[in-house]
Amino acid sequence: MTALALVQAAPALAQAQEQAAPADTEAAPADQIIVTGSRVARDGFQAPTPLVVLTQQDIQNTSPSNNIADFVNQLPQLAGSTRPANSRLNISNGSAGINALNMRNLGESRVLVLVDGRRSVGSTIYGWVDINTIPQALVDRVEVVTGGASSAYGSDAVTGVVNFVLNKRLEGLRITGDIGLTDKGDGFNYSGSVAGGMSFADGRGHAVFNAEIAHQDGIYEVDPNDRPWNHRGYLAFQNPDYVAGNGLPQFITVRRNAGQTNQAPGGFITGSAGNNNALRGLYFGQNGQVIPFNYGSFNSPALNSGSAVTRTVGGDWRLNDSGRRIGLNPKDDRWGAYGRLSYEIADGVEIFAEGSYNKQEVFFNAGPNLGSATLSTIGCTTVPVPTTCNAFALQTLGAARLAGVDSVSITTTAADLPFRGINNKREVQRYVIGAEGEFDAFGKSARWDVYGQYSRSDLREQLRNIMHVARMRDATNAAFAPAGNAGGYATGSIQCLINVDASATNNDPNCVPLNRLGIGVADPAAIDYVLGDPYRKQVMQQYVAGANLSMTPFATWAGDVSVAIGGEYREEKIRGSVPEEFQPLATVDANGRPGFLNQWSVGNYLPFKGSYNVKEAYLETVVPLGFGLEFNGAVRATDYSTSGYVTTWKLGATWAPIEDIRFRVTRSRDIRAPNLNELFQAGTANSDSVRNPQFVQGDPTSGPQFFPYSGLTTGNPDLKPEKADSWNIGAVVTPRFLPGFSASVDYFRIDLEDAIDTLTAQEIVNRCDEGRQEYCAAITEDPSREQPGPPRVPYLLIRSQPFNFVSKLVRGIDFDAAYRLPVGGESSITLRGNATRYIENLSDTGITGVTPVNTVGANGGQFSTPKWIFRGSLNYETPTFSGTVVGRGVSSGKYLANAIECTSNCPTSTSQAPTYDNNHVKGTFYVDLNLTQKVQMKSGSQAELFFNVTNLFDADPLLLPETGLAANSTFSDLLGRQFRVGIRFRTK
Repeated sequence: MTALALVQAAPALAQAQEQAAPADTEAAPADQIIVTGSRVARDGFQAPTPLVVLTQQDIQNTSPSNNIADFVNQLPQLAGSTRPANSRLNISNGSAGINALNMRNLGESRVLVLVDGRRSVGSTIYGWVDINTIPQALVDRVEVVTGGASSAYGSDAVTGVVNFVLNKRLEGLRITGDIGLTDKGDGFNYSGSVAGGMSFADGRGHAVFNAEIAHQDGIYEVDPNDRPWNHRGYLAFQNPDYVAGNGLPQFITVRRNAGQTNQAPGGFITGSAGNNNALRGLYFGQNGQVIPFNYGSFNSPALNSGSAVTRTVGGDWRLNDSGRRIGLNPKDDRWGAYGRLSYEIADGVEIFAEGSYNKQEVFFNAGPNLGSATLSTIGCTTVPVPTTCNAFALQTLGAARLAGVDSVSITTTAADLPFRGINNKREVQRYVIGAEGEFDAFGKSARWDVYGQYSRSDLREQLRNIMHVARMRDATNAAFAPAGNAGGYATGSIQCLINVDASATNNDPNCVPLNRLGIGVADPAAIDYVLGDPYRKQVMQQYVAGANLSMTPFATWAGDVSVAIGGEYREEKIRGSVPEEFQPLATVDANGRPGFLNQWSVGNYLPFKGSYNVKEAYLETVVPLGFGLEFNGAVRATDYSTSGYVTTWKLGATWAPIEDIRFRVTRSRDIRAPNLNELFQAGTANSDSVRNPQFVQGDPTSGPQFFPYSGLTTGNPDLKPEKADSWNIGAVVTPRFLPGFSASVDYFRIDLEDAIDTLTAQEIVNRCDEGRQEYCAAITEDPSREQPGPPRVPYLLIRSQPFNFVSKLVRGIDFDAAYRLPVGGESSITLRGNATRYIENLSDTGITGVTPVNTVGANGGQFSTPKWIFRGSLNYETPTFSGTVVGRGVSSGKYLANAIECTSNCPTSTSQAPTYDNNHVKGTFYVDLNLTQKVQMKSGSQAELFFNVTNLFDADPLLLPETGLAANSTFSDLLGRQFRVGIRFRTK
């Protein structure tokens, strides 16, 4: 085993955790378990860093699904984790579909995930460890250290450590299987595992194996009948009566039955040049039917204001289908295998080898192929029709409507095109060899271990049905073939303009014209021409070698002094490949600035490679000071090949003046080194839209309300490690007058300096609008994707890279309590509660004029944190039955952290402090039910039948006033009520 600490089972949930361990659990001293948080191995030592231990029994009795990550993420200390439900739009970074933990909402990269106290290779270019790669059937317990631990474990342990401890002494056979689905009849899932272990050679050797499989059906649309919460017209929109300085809020969220008016499944005309936008408001239905949009009673911008209406209340508000054709859950298939062999070659010396292989494939609906186009209609009323007239525009709208019209601008959710798909594939391997043992030193037992480890992730970041920008443009620009055309096309047939115009250099014989005006009008061959499947292959490798020694060299009058020393060498590598057709094109603008030109609407991958190594050594000690006071200190020296030397340390103490209470305090310096992506990223592109800071309703010269853009983020090899100064101060109460009860309260504070971050596209645009030329220099335009308008809608290209420029502060208080009450003979009732009151989560970019905003209390997304996150459970258990009810949720709060709520006398709205008539959104509360019945068999084997209901009362998600998915997918249950039934079988 690694040199993890031996401590008494007395953290906040200690009394509940002292239930009898299953027969297959590795033996430990009577009142001790092996836990994470320190490298010192010592009987009775209680680390000053707060610790939560989740036992196998906890997992089986209260897990909401067959994925252990869903259970761990219910802890209030975990906030903002990336999960399949909220990674739908992680289109270009390869993280869609994974389960990565985030503690304190400081980022997945700042929590260290271990397996049996050792690192594992990441499953994304960010280095995030996917919990799916851990052999779940062998997890004996999960230990969560909620405090900085870099001095013990190295980089990344800024907010804490999550250690998955496997059962390496398993005896007998364990078989588990379950199936589940939602009460809507979708989301079918199943999992199964076989695990076994046996001793041999008179107990000197031991073998353990595990194989598991899991499947989940994808949910690719939000049906209005099954999940009406996403179809209530709850939408934020700009107040048409707002003028800067008139005291009204700029944005409105209180109305219902609101919808987008600038997109339709078959296309929507947002403007027509040459006739004062007379065609604006027409949309295209089945087979190209032309239908006038029925605007509601309230519109933004106001009708006849000169700007295109983007929101309406009433009327045809349901026309836009982007809230229906989106995914809630990916199709997910996982396979895993694990094996371990150990042998005691001499008394107190054991050698071991272990290996694991995991494979995952996910397929996700990332939303419709949203698009826009401007169709030339010059000459559509003349005969013969010139090639300057778009053939589909004339065919659908007719010559009469196009009289005097030079062009028609459309936007569409493209019902004829398949949705954008994410089809990521991952293979993760991990192999460890080593030796460990005990010997007598200075009259006391000493422990040691040495090991070498190799891990590898093979990643295929695969997209499906992605628009090729140039091909979409060429297929959209269709014309009637003129007589005598060079290509020999039939006169009057509809062809791609590039093949029948006067130029012979732009032809593409593969081009098939695409009709985007209507539903059911697109040629399948044209769809195949304009869509493609970009991908990038990446290989990440990790090499680790380490040694640890823990001993008690001497004693003072107050007791034994223990010491742990050790060292580690680690090397991280990445290399990748991208076919040239899927890469962006390098460009140079008129000013000589390098730029890029995206060939695809999303994706546009670039291959990159790089590596770094790190050498570390640490020293830790525990010194009893008497009178119930114990000191724990550690220091670690670290040398990075990329950024040089850094020192981390920890000073901690516990004080137990009486048996009933124990105080604990920790002060630490922790670090996070830049990951491979931040250092060596050659370029990852994303596409979205940014708000136009200069937009004024009713003024077409101010431009559109939003600019579409593509962003390109590159790495920075000059990055330095982040540095965090952390405090943890708390107390644990275990009153003797109330046997079975324990409680703890812990205050935490993390000050992070030189944090690595990248400015968002919106921040870059806002700073440019303020006249900051260094930010304007990061913005160029792509003329091939510009919409001439009116108004003209340029397509922006925005470049960024990470820097050490942000300071972050996170503060809060953790509350934990448990009470176990014996009932009758061997039965018991256990009540548990966990809650975290988040106080501050501030991020200061240091940019002049930008005020840091506390995101605590904002429920608007993944990167803000509710004030309260809580979980409670009530368990009744007998020798043959267990029933558990779980209540969990988050408090209500703001929609946006920086918004000002007002209805009158409002200050002037700004990008940093926008004004809303209602900035409040609700919280959530979910109830889960878990029932288990044990069946003892004559052979001594045991079976358990279990039945789980998640979200028992089918409570809605946390709703947000947004288009598309109008819910907070991080802190919500999106699927509704779910059922799961299964069986566990084990032999002696």
